[in-house]
Amino acid sequence: MPHFYHSWTRLGLGALMGSTALAGCGQPAPASSPEPAAVEAPADVPQAPAAEPAPVGSVGGEGEGGVAIELAATDPVVFNIALAVTEAHIIAARDAYSAGETNAAAEMFAHPVSEVLFDMEPVLQARGVTLFDSLLTDASAAVMAGETPEQVSARTDEIIAALRAASLKAPDNGTAPAGVKAHVIADMIERAAVMYRIAAASGAYEPYLDGYGFYKVAEMQFAASQDQIAAGHPEAGEAMTRAISALALAYPDAAPQDALMADMSRLTVLASDVTLSVN
Repeated sequence: MPHFYHSWTRLGLGALMGSTALAGCGQPAPASSPEPAAVEAPADVPQAPAAEPAPVGSVGGEGEGGVAIELAATDPVVFNIALAVTEAHIIAARDAYSAGETNAAAEMFAHPVSEVLFDMEPVLQARGVTLFDSLLTDASAAVMAGETPEQVSARTDEIIAALRAASLKAPDNGTAPAGVKAHVIADMIERAAVMYRIAAASGAYEPYLDGYGFYKVAEMQFAASQDQIAAGHPEAGEAMTRAISALALAYPDAAPQDALMADMSRLTVLASDVTLSVN
């Protein structure tokens, strides 16, 4: 499988992003990738420990790992990572609302509109995708208006359906579908592991909820493509199985946790194993 990139993330519900790229760090960008500018998070956003690599860029509004957003027009992995980041917010929002976290849910529904979709809009339109940002803002408003969890879940399903439809219009650069999916899942796993470390260090709920969303997207996408990935890259399938199992214990649900007791070193190693297996 060709080498693409290795992405990291550092974000919170209140983190602001620049407007040029999906944040990426931890590995050099591919030779064809422009170097994104660095982004500095606001002072009130929980920061990663000093030893953690700092993001070197961002997507539309939040310090979320990845590569330059302009690559989304030609790279199916980047295109689908942007959609997966959006889905992570949506899943986290839905589950946080079910857990009684209304404000966090409303913010999570609304954030991808400015953090991801704003910068992705030209790419989506060029690919013939019907824009769906209003679905997210409507869901955020519905949460604050007190709709039932069942109603909000139905809205979530509608958004995910729109994301799936958009994914079908991703660019094709010759990468096999299983390779694209494997890289997206690896990206989500690594984000989830990094966010857990940030949440444990800061004691804040927001990074935990972000990481929960990344984990759930990795879990769902792997369940849908496990056989396809394992057929061509069995070592990647095995590494993903181990990492997702560990993340399931680290992120038992979307509610605030009294304590974060997972072995962060093990999560980091498992996430790194996944990244190495797909590169």
